[in-house]
Amino acid sequence: MTETKTGSVGTTAAHEIHGLLERMVGQSLPIRIIDWDGNESGDAEWPAVHVRNKQALTRIAYQPGEIGLARAFVTGELDTEADIFEILDQVLPIVQTGQDEPTGSVSKTELLGIARRLGVIGKEPPAPATEMPRRTSAAHSRGRDKESVSHHYDVGNDFYRLFLGETMTYSCGYWRTTDAGLEQAQRDKAELISRKLGLRPGMRMLDVGSGWGTLLIHAAVHHGITGVGITLSTEQRAWAQAAAEAAGVGDRVEFRLQDYRDINDGPFDAISSVGMAEHVGAVNLPTYAAALHALLRPGGRLLNHAIASTFPPPPPKRSTALRDNRSFIDRYVFPDGELETMTTMNAALEQAGFEVRDVESLREHYALTLRAWVRNLREHWARAVELVGEERARVWWLYMAGSAVAFETGPITIFQTIAVKPHHGAAGLPLTRGELIGNLLHP
Repeated sequence: MTETKTGSVGTTAAHEIHGLLERMVGQSLPIRIIDWDGNESGDAEWPAVHVRNKQALTRIAYQPGEIGLARAFVTGELDTEADIFEILDQVLPIVQTGQDEPTGSVSKTELLGIARRLGVIGKEPPAPATEMPRRTSAAHSRGRDKESVSHHYDVGNDFYRLFLGETMTYSCGYWRTTDAGLEQAQRDKAELISRKLGLRPGMRMLDVGSGWGTLLIHAAVHHGITGVGITLSTEQRAWAQAAAEAAGVGDRVEFRLQDYRDINDGPFDAISSVGMAEHVGAVNLPTYAAALHALLRPGGRLLNHAIASTFPPPPPKRSTALRDNRSFIDRYVFPDGELETMTTMNAALEQAGFEVRDVESLREHYALTLRAWVRNLREHWARAVELVGEERARVWWLYMAGSAVAFETGPITIFQTIAVKPHHGAAGLPLTRGELIGNLLHP
């Protein structure tokens, strides 16, 4: 570790923080720390983390691990001018530890002691305004689900367009090559889903969690379907209906503000659910699967496209009634979002009466998609801050970059499941996946 700017080792906040972080990780940490007085610790060629003011360390002392670091980053108290992916590769081992627990070789008590020695400890700072307060209403009730969706999706269509691009598709693209480009990957994803569903002119399709309408509009334009898309976001619905009119299919597709539990005008020939199941919650998976099964005609296909954990959920932490164990993602990004394993999700489909016929992982595809979104956000940073404020823009920056690394390293994945509602034993599927997808598999 190099000397600090004052010429002495071990006497500045930068050096103390660097040593603290290394103990928290349990290994050498090749990042450079620059403290609020401009002192540095670390080699000059290492990516730099700026501790802009003392309050950053106060947050970390009170909330060791993910929440303290995230709050300091969202407020700009922790910052970097380096490539955020370089930083996350080093910091994620800290972020992934539990808050309010001993971290590495450093306990919360010891953290508070270090903060006092540096003269930075005081009353715990309030959470940033962008953090969703802890709620007392029942999780996954209709009202709370709508509130959760609005927290994430109703921050402004113009903001989303900055990083989603012209397709306005907020889910994993399908990258036939790594340099295909975001728009092409999203168009190919819409076509991939359409082919897996076996869409044909005259079919009636339901898109659950239809977002800004791209998939359903693609299916209407290119495959001749009629359809219904449902969302709980007022801004998404308004955009989608206008986009359908502009594409000339406004008379064939309808977008509704509706909960999936309230659809009563089935049956549908095909159902897609893209990025929706993550919002359902484990307790409601049987309800979700049964509702889609009831809405699908016999012999029809469901495509369920969902992010999943690659590990079983951990056991509940102790004293959960007294401690707020919500993660950064739950507090800032997707309130009440829950990632199940692929096995759990597909078991719920089977228990509802579906026959699972095909499962495809697209883990690397989502990493590519997220990196493209991060590039777009950073290229339009000034406009993003103008539209939603710096704190919220920093939330999206951190969550998308962190998610990209998580998809690359494997704690989360994403899969597409084709499930069929059996009809006299016939599934109506071709014999091979190649026949199912056609030449999309072979550009």
